[in-house]
This record gives sequence, C-alpha cells and structure tokens, in this order.
Amino acid sequence: MTHQTMRLTVAQAVIRFLAHQWSERDGQRQKLFAGCFGIFGHGNVAGIGQALLQNELEADATERLPYVLARNEQAMVHTSVAYARQKDRLQTWACTASVGPGSTNMLTGAALATVNRIPVLLLPSGTFATRVSAPVLQELEQPYAADVTVNDAFRPLSRFFDRVDRPEQLASALLGAMRVLTDPVETGAVTIALPQDVQAEAFDWPVELFADRVWRVARPVPEQVDVDDAAALIRSATRPMIVAGGGVHYSGAEEALRVLCERTGIPVGESQAGKGSLPHGHSQQMGAIGSTGTSAANALAAQADVVIGVGTRWSDFTTASRTAFQAEGVRFVNINVARFDAGKHAGLPVVADAREALTALTDALTGYAVEPAYRERQAALWAEWDAHVEAAYHPSAEVTGALADGLLTQGEVLGAVNELSDPRDVVLCAAGSMPGDLHKLWRVRDRKAYHVEYGFSCMGYEVPASLGIRLAHPDRDVFAMVGDGGYLMMPTELVTAVQERLKVIVVLVQNHGFHSIGSLSESLGSQRFGTKYRFRDASTGRLEGERLPVDLAANARSLGAHVIEVHSRHELEQAIKEAKAAPADGGPVVIHVETDPTVYAPDGHGWWDVPVSAVSELDSTRTAYAEYVSRKAAQRPLVAPANQIP
Repeated sequence: MTHQTMRLTVAQAVIRFLAHQWSERDGQRQKLFAGCFGIFGHGNVAGIGQALLQNELEADATERLPYVLARNEQAMVHTSVAYARQKDRLQTWACTASVGPGSTNMLTGAALATVNRIPVLLLPSGTFATRVSAPVLQELEQPYAADVTVNDAFRPLSRFFDRVDRPEQLASALLGAMRVLTDPVETGAVTIALPQDVQAEAFDWPVELFADRVWRVARPVPEQVDVDDAAALIRSATRPMIVAGGGVHYSGAEEALRVLCERTGIPVGESQAGKGSLPHGHSQQMGAIGSTGTSAANALAAQADVVIGVGTRWSDFTTASRTAFQAEGVRFVNINVARFDAGKHAGLPVVADAREALTALTDALTGYAVEPAYRERQAALWAEWDAHVEAAYHPSAEVTGALADGLLTQGEVLGAVNELSDPRDVVLCAAGSMPGDLHKLWRVRDRKAYHVEYGFSCMGYEVPASLGIRLAHPDRDVFAMVGDGGYLMMPTELVTAVQERLKVIVVLVQNHGFHSIGSLSESLGSQRFGTKYRFRDASTGRLEGERLPVDLAANARSLGAHVIEVHSRHELEQAIKEAKAAPADGGPVVIHVETDPTVYAPDGHGWWDVPVSAVSELDSTRTAYAEYVSRKAAQRPLVAPANQIP
C-alpha cells in the first residue's frame, strides 16, 4: 500500500504542523498557536524564516501562522507567556531565534515560563548537525563532548526538550511537544532545537502529519474518598481558610469558589497568581496573603486550624516563609491538578481540576458553615484594611506636604490607575516594589484584570508582556506598571508595539534607582548600598554623588511611543484619561511620573526570609541580624500529617 507524502523542508513541516494544532476544553476549540514571534539571523533565516515567508504568501486562512518581528529574544518569550496566561493556558505562541546568543537570549524566558507553569514553544536554532565545517560562527566547543551545544542549557529549564538532528526525528518531537504544552500538570517551556542545516533539509512527510489535530485539555475529577476526607477535615475546623492560587483562574473555577465560600462562610486569601479569584467587595474576600499580604488575610491565617489550598504551589511569599500559619496543629488540604503540589506541607491531597474539586467539595460540605462570629471577624478585619488602602490611595495633606514638589507616592499612582481604569482593564507588573503594593492594595473587579508575574519576578517582563495581553484581549486596555529599573532592562518592545499598532499603556514610575531592593537592603542592614542611580563621588569613590541625568521619557519618545509627563495628582489623572481615550490602533502610550521611594504601602504584617550576615562590623547589620533571628523563631516545619491515623 502506497502512503501519500508531501515533500517539504524540516522548517516548512514545522510551520505547517503548528498551523493545524488545536486545543479544546469544555467543548470550546481554539487554535493552539496564535502565531510565531521571531528574530532572524543566519541560523534560521533560510529555514524557519523561509517557511514563515512561504506561509504568509501562500497559505490560506486555515493554515496561516502569523509572524511578528520582535526586538529582543527574551522579550518575545515574555510576550508569549503573557498571552498564554491571559488565555488560561489554552493558546500560546512559538518563538524562533538564530544560533548562539539569539537562542540563549531565550533562556530567561524559558525559566519564567516553566516556573509559572505557562506553555510556550521555543525553537532555538543550532549549529550544523553534520559538522561539515565546524567550528562555525557562534558555536560552542567542548573538548569532552562534540555533541554539546549552547542549546543544552534549555534542558533544565524546559518541561520537554528535543533536538532534531535528522528529519525522521521531527514527528515524534512535535507530538511530544504538543502533549506537554496541553497538559495542565506538565506544561511550561517546551523546546525543540533545530540545527540550521537540518531546518533547510527536504524530506517526504506523510500527509497525515499535517491533518488538523485536537488536543483536549483535561479536567481530572477527584477521587470521592479524597473529597470525603477533605470534607471531614474541614467540618472539624472552627477557623478554616482558603488560599486561592493561579490554578483557580486557569481552571475557570472562580464561580465554583464563590459558591463554596458563600455557603460555608470560609474566607479566602489570595496568592499573587490567584488574586482576583473573588472580586473586590465580596464578603469572604480577604485579599493578599503572605509576605505581601493584607493585615486581614494574615490575621486570619495566623489562627486558621485548617487551610485549604486551591491551585497554589505554596511559594515562600504565599506562606510568608512558613510563618503565616501559626495555629497549633494546623492542617492543610491541597486541591491541585498536579500531585507534586498537592503533597506540599504534608497536606491531604485532592488531585483534580480546581473547578471539579471545588464543586464536589461544596456538595460534600452541605449543611456546614462557620460560626457567625467568624464571619463578623472577617468583616471587621477587612473594613480595617480597606481603610488603610483608601489612605494609601488618597494620602493626607500631612503626607503629601512633606514630599518634594511634583513627587507623588507610589500608592497615589496605583490608586489613580485603579480608580480611573475600567473594571476589565488589566494591570500588569513583575518586579520591584510595585508587585507587593499591587498585591496588597489593588481592587480587582474582573477575573482576568490582574496580571503580576511573581513566580520568577523577572525585571523587564512588563513592557513585552503588555503586548501579549493586548494581543490576547484587544478589547481591554492594559496598564503596565514598571519602575525605572525594570524599564531599563527591556524597553525595546515599545518598538514592536509601534510596529503592530498595539495600544498599551505603560506607567513608568521614576524613583532614580532600585526602590524595592533598596528598601530590602536597608531592612537587612546593608544601607541601600548599590541601589541608587548616582554619579561616583570623586572624593570617596562611592556611588553617592548627584543623580544621573537619565531622561526615560525622552527614551520612550525616541522609540516611537506617545509620552505624557506628569508632575501632580491632577496631571496624572488627566494623563490616564487621555491614554484611555487614545485610539485602539494608536500604538503605545507612556505615562512618566516621579515618586518618592521612601513612602511605603501599609504594613500587612508579613515576613520574607532573606538571610542576614551573621557577623559584621556594621551596627546596622548587627541590628538587622538580631531581628532576623527573632523572626526565624516563628518559622514552622509544616510536616504534621493532615490525615493522621487516630
């Protein structure tokens, strides 16, 4: 029997295959790949580059894989990750880069995707598989292994890795990659390394490889015995608490969570990824928990006797470095699609999709509710915290009067954006002091309106990620909140936003240094050393001279953005309104505002374990170490079994 084949290069086969992949959940089907980001060099211009050109010129609408030119390889991975997160991991992008530094530039993006469990397909180019003229330009040579390339650095950062040295290997590599990308347990960065000579090599492919292929994203249901055990444990509690993580959003479990909370009265604290699991104003919504938590959520956490984690991986920020949960004998129930996460803190594991597990648990808890006094305590704690938020958003004349002319507090900036943006607009951040302030303060009004990357907390994520969010939701404005340090890491994708006519709003907060690390440094006794943007003083040799004359507004303007410089609360409010009113295809808008880095957000009484030097000649460090030792004493091992046999 003769099988029908199609003669294509390896690169052409890759692009054709990707254009025919679909994901499906709950009967809703969508293209798995929205397109391909890339920057071409000699390692991919005649391979993947030629294939994308051919696709753009000749493919019909059903086989089209749109190409977008990026400016930085790390940035295009961030853009893809942000898109996939907004799409609840049901869609993503592919990224192609040339050999050597082009591909290794994607390593940070790969780590970020895998840490956050977000699907993205990376196609780094490699040097010649045939080695006919080795060593070639940008090739790494190792005397002990001729088959090692720089792309091997992707192995520990990827949830799936393969290198295609022969065309015959491509089909299994592609199918393996799709399996991982669409598996909510295994997903993350997926890497298929493509040597530059192999990309251009022709092969006769079975036509079945290019048929439409649907990958169903599973909703595993919980074992009934696990649900029953979890319900029994919760029924034994007098002060239960839920910690909502990103899995609530990825599962679309917000409604199931709301029903459970309203029926039982169990309060909810939220991780960074889980923020917005309940909308602002819901009676069981206690806001952020942990190191950057609210005083309301952290007070309840300290006394909780049963803690139900839903879709959280229990990072140190969520547990306040294991100091948040202080009740004697506190036990955990962990609802998670991944058994790896469900077993943390010796919790009772309920391995299942969050929506399915919460629905089953609600039924199993029929008739159970917390005491009225516990609901009243929730309301009182939240009212107290909400008053602190209001004071941060609208600081008193005493606070503002002490500021230099034209400076605002960071809380004022966040408050103005929060209050003047639409409920469906998306706030975006990743690193510095603003993620913590947003976690505490931001009033979320829509399930997809809060996007803070705090798994890898990567400086430079914000500008490229804003493009991904806008591409995912053209009907939403996105506000990228970025400090001067983060902006300087990666402003380049403003040019891509100009190119693609993408309206993104970047709020550039200038405080002349690394505000977050400066504050942390001071608390650890290191006196903000090396965190301010200053000239080196000629007499002392230290970075303590005048401020550097850096004009970030001019920089953004030179990249093609429309820039609005503001110097007061009124001007900021007018700028936000102007940015909101800008045309949808008008490109990026940058609002430049200076803030005072010494005015902090209200304290939520959380702690973060950052070791302090145990010996020092500096009084500041010795004082900080004494405080550190005191805090360490509150850490809990969290190893007591939740399902201990009587």
